[in-house]
Amino acid sequence: MTGPTIHDALTHAIDAYDRLALLAEDVEDEWTYVTDLSAAWRERLEAAGADGDRPAGAAGPAIDRAIDEIDRIVDPHRAIDWLSTFPQVVLVAIGERP
Repeated sequence: MTGPTIHDALTHAIDAYDRLALLAEDVEDEWTYVTDLSAAWRERLEAAGADGDRPAGAAGPAIDRAIDEIDRIVDPHRAIDWLSTFPQVVLVAIGERP
């Protein structure tokens, strides 16, 4: 039996990223920025997972830890800060350039 793949880890990361973006959208003055930024990073994460059938290995727990971190965010302004940071952490974890 094989363990989780990069694709699996990225699917979880994208789900978490969508929750983060939804929280950030509460800042009405930044709505356009939030939606544009989150769409661009979501697209980049999806592209990184396109050939993600290789085992996640250590990337899986690293991504899970990053997800735990963003799931603790309750302030929409802080969520905006993480809209660029989280995808870069995920990409580095899987060995991709941000």
